[in-house]
Amino acid sequence: MAWRIRMISITEFEPDYVVPPGEILMEYLDSLGMTQRDLAARTGLTAKTVNEIVQGKAPITAETALKLERVLGRPAHFWQNLESLYQAARVREQEQAHLVSDLDWLKRLPVAAITKLGWVSTAADPCAQLDLMLRFFGINSVTQWAVLWDDQAVAYRRSLHFETHPEAVSAWLRRGEIEAHGIACAPFDRSRFRAVLDEARVLTREPPEVFQHKLIALCASAGVAVVFVPELPKTGVSGATRWLTPDKALIQLSLRYQSDDHLWFTFFHEAGHVLLHGKRAVFIEGDGAADEKEREANRFAADLLIPPAAWRSLLAAGRPNLTQVQAFARTIGIAPGIVVGRLQKEGVFEYKIGNRLKRRLCWVTPCPESVESAG
Repeated sequence: MAWRIRMISITEFEPDYVVPPGEILMEYLDSLGMTQRDLAARTGLTAKTVNEIVQGKAPITAETALKLERVLGRPAHFWQNLESLYQAARVREQEQAHLVSDLDWLKRLPVAAITKLGWVSTAADPCAQLDLMLRFFGINSVTQWAVLWDDQAVAYRRSLHFETHPEAVSAWLRRGEIEAHGIACAPFDRSRFRAVLDEARVLTREPPEVFQHKLIALCASAGVAVVFVPELPKTGVSGATRWLTPDKALIQLSLRYQSDDHLWFTFFHEAGHVLLHGKRAVFIEGDGAADEKEREANRFAADLLIPPAAWRSLLAAGRPNLTQVQAFARTIGIAPGIVVGRLQKEGVFEYKIGNRLKRRLCWVTPCPESVESAG
């Protein structure tokens, strides 16, 4: 293993102790046999000001540092650095107290899951872990988290589940935001994105190792960042849609139910939000009751995946069997599991029927594929 040597600047030095500048100043005065009154007379500072600096009640300003340089012979930056380190230490001490008071917020976050996923490092000290979580969120304090969440909460379509665990939901959303920033997108183009969705239908028949990268690249070409982010405990989210900038939309998918029909319906549902609804709106798909915009997005996804005329033709002769479902899926160019999911959702199939035609999806580790069979 090779070790690399690097230079560090004085600003990287963070001692675990700090001496008040006034104490150093008194040491210099004692060594020179000079009193505080003598220093005041030589610098032009008032005796009160000198005494307050010695006691740590007044800071050493840039002007004072220059005066000390002339009288005591140590450069101005020496005194300014002492003051800077001292003030920084005081701030860190205050911040530490704030962190201790905010540890209850840390307990409401699924830290174990977040660190296991590698989003944030693990720290043995609770305050250090809290600091890492604040950095993950890109905020200075728990107060700012509350401001950001409350500021956007009105726009979220949230179920009661989300109301109970907003910290977990916000962490999942934040991870999606971080990943989306890493995706270079063309400016949003509505007509291009609509064309991309037709290409995405074909990808529903591909395995994850093929469709995931292609879907991300296709959507990025139209100004939409698609990210796949594992669901965190206590969130119950399937997907989310929001706009990062006026020219960049974000579609976030959790793979919650680990089946291709649910994943693809969620993707096209979120795409419906992008095309049908305003850029200021934010949508989170969970278990809450659907409002009008959710119903619009549902209809958009259902009709794009299976055109209404084709759907009517499938049901024209009554309930189809699984062989007919497979043939129908091939004809319209989508995965058979999507057809099964629609039949189950609309009550044509019981939920136990046809599941072998669905593909099981999962994160990282290989998953056994369901057999496409008419059994």
